[in-house]
Amino acid sequence: MEFIVFGLFACSLLLCVAFEQSILWALAFGYLLFFMYGLKKGHAVREMMHFSWDGIRQIKGMLFIFVLIGMMTGIWRAAGTIPMIIDVATGFLVPSIFIIVVFLLNCLVSVLTGTAFGTVATVGVICMTIGNVMGENPLFVAGAILSGIYFGDRCSPMSTSALLVCELTHMKLFEHIRQMIKTAAIPFAITSIIYIILGFIHTPDKVVNHVTDIFADSFVLNGYTLIPAALIFVLLLLKMKIKPTMFISIVSGIVICAVVQQMSMAEIASTLWGGYVADNMQLGAMLDGGGIVSMVNVIAIVCLSSSYFGIFNGTNMLESVQHSVELLADKTTNFFTGTVVSIVAIMISCNQTLAVMLTYQLNKDIYDDDKKTASMLADTAIVIPPLIPWSIACAVPLAAIDAPVASIFFASYLYLLPLAGIIRSFYMKRQTATALKPL
Repeated sequence: MEFIVFGLFACSLLLCVAFEQSILWALAFGYLLFFMYGLKKGHAVREMMHFSWDGIRQIKGMLFIFVLIGMMTGIWRAAGTIPMIIDVATGFLVPSIFIIVVFLLNCLVSVLTGTAFGTVATVGVICMTIGNVMGENPLFVAGAILSGIYFGDRCSPMSTSALLVCELTHMKLFEHIRQMIKTAAIPFAITSIIYIILGFIHTPDKVVNHVTDIFADSFVLNGYTLIPAALIFVLLLLKMKIKPTMFISIVSGIVICAVVQQMSMAEIASTLWGGYVADNMQLGAMLDGGGIVSMVNVIAIVCLSSSYFGIFNGTNMLESVQHSVELLADKTTNFFTGTVVSIVAIMISCNQTLAVMLTYQLNKDIYDDDKKTASMLADTAIVIPPLIPWSIACAVPLAAIDAPVASIFFASYLYLLPLAGIIRSFYMKRQTATALKPL
């Protein structure tokens, strides 16, 4: 029966993707399916509601952070913070190093904003536009963008993905970030080398000189506009908690909007709620977005996905599947098993949030501590979704930059992270087995 329920849910997700409908329709249908499954198994309606709330309660601390992220990404646009970063960075876009600079620039902005979609909608669009004008290979450019936007989505202090992993595994955010940096070091270095080589393989003759002049017509760009971003780094280095850090950055952005950009309080309030809206279409295509409204869809997705998590726990729906996972872990390694589970989870769910929760649910018992579980989730369920063409994590960014699906083959960082984890896990298992052999 469980496989029939999951099959119907998978079909609803695929139909939404095929007909370009909101994934929320499929998630709502999934909730009804799982709710009815619980009733069929003898659980009362009240009990099923309790299970649903238990799932949401585990991530309720994230919901206010989502609101702060929406406000901050909107105010950073209006204050000129993101335009200033782009303006400075694009001055270094030399053809032979274009691909590596695109990767590093998207890494930087995704770490600052904590959002892959926000980064691709700003820096990603600009980089792709510049690349097209320069005659760069679009597969190389789009691959570098995908790698970069999910670099920060994985390990930024403001990333909803990192926060979700911490909530599930009860890890402290900065402890989790420190271990993510360690496991990402080698994949990041190899990815950088690959993009440097790709840059020299295909070096176009065209050169673009400072294509971001359009920002000068709409913003006052100076050092003050970088204050909101600088505050994030400084306060986090001083180990201030994430919520007050983001709040201070938002307040500083509001001041800069009022004093430097000469915005009215009504315009600022509108930006905080509905996001930044440019005065002209050309600028809007690059910069529009952010605001509390932009996070409503994310909040709805996370809440529905979390309710599944509670239902799966309460009804033991995944018990039979979990047994198969444990058998696979015994024959291979825990990390390899987590990778396989995350691939299947994202292929079924098309949704990064649900993939993380399913991977956690099915793998939590085979790990002996939360730190290892969190590391596995960060290196599998967070970065694999962008490699599945029909997942939201892949389809939305590629649509935003108008790039072909084949671009995923050049998103090197997203492959190397789980691959490095698999190699490391088999090596450690072999070392442990050797140490336990009798002399």
